[in-house]
Amino acid sequence: MIAEKYAKAEPELKAELKKIAEQIVAPGKGILAADESTATIGKRLQDINVENNEANRKAYRQLLFTTAKDVITNHISGVILFHETLYQSSDDGKPFVELLKERNITPGIKVDKGVVPLFGTDDECTTQGLDDLQARCIQYKKDGCHFAKWRCVLKIKGKTHPSRLAILENANVLARYASICQSARIVPIVEPEILPDGDHDLARCQEVTEEVLAAVYKALNDHHVYLEGTLLKPNMVTPGQSCPKKASPAEIAVATVTALQRTVPPAVPGITFLSGGQSEEEASVNLDAINKVPGKKPWALTFSYGRALQASVLRAWSGKADQIAAAQDELIKRAKANGLACQGKYAAGSIVSKAADVSLHVKAHAY
Repeated sequence: MIAEKYAKAEPELKAELKKIAEQIVAPGKGILAADESTATIGKRLQDINVENNEANRKAYRQLLFTTAKDVITNHISGVILFHETLYQSSDDGKPFVELLKERNITPGIKVDKGVVPLFGTDDECTTQGLDDLQARCIQYKKDGCHFAKWRCVLKIKGKTHPSRLAILENANVLARYASICQSARIVPIVEPEILPDGDHDLARCQEVTEEVLAAVYKALNDHHVYLEGTLLKPNMVTPGQSCPKKASPAEIAVATVTALQRTVPPAVPGITFLSGGQSEEEASVNLDAINKVPGKKPWALTFSYGRALQASVLRAWSGKADQIAAAQDELIKRAKANGLACQGKYAAGSIVSKAADVSLHVKAHAY
């Protein structure tokens, strides 16, 4: 009897997941990652001399979510929320989830509980939060979230890092997370981030990215994850921040697309890149170059940016009520730039914003 119920539900479940994933990576659209933890958003607020309290965090997120609905909906298809933000409302009492729905933006939620040391390794880590994930996902779905994000972190250090243990552990954690999300009718965004810290060159980053993604998709397959109902959030392939030899956008694009072609099944609807500490302009230019690479690219190649969509917004706002409109204009500019970039239509430098060229790299970034 149970088997019959599952068989009946499975096609409906798959159809729902596939539809959500495809909506998120619709042409010209991407994700605003507004899921900074309380500590991380505190660092962003500190940079603009704004106190980190709930009122200010809410005021800032409200600024983002009340941006002109007839404009922002053209470029942003989904927003990743932090738990606190999911249950907040605007000053006039409207839940943030409803503000997003009015803009045809799909609400999502960060569900991991942060990175922790992986014992038996040399300063490597895994991600915690699986224990109660099923119950949390069921509740989040009821509360209006239709996709989720889980971040794992890997580090390049010489030829020894990431270790095989770290790669396999994180791949398995991501696969288990994805399986649990799908059972609760939530689309999982799978995020195996290879940090840009270090002096490794472009070729080494490509080698590690391929090894990591191959392990991730093997694990997803082992866990019977429905790939059409998932999204991938990887790093772009770039040299390490301390590498003396810099790479051009075209070189980054070819290395990134090659790594993806070798590892990511065509069944995956879309790849929503993280910005990885790139400046706003770099994130747009590199995404544009990736979409211009000739050859087979069977997935949508778009963005899931946090800092690379918000640096200029924060600088324009600076915690001042009379600067909200100016800050929203900055969000629209960067969203438009990335909306063009994910279609290969962005001209470098054509959209000027307050912090476009400011480096956003944070060493050993954790949230």
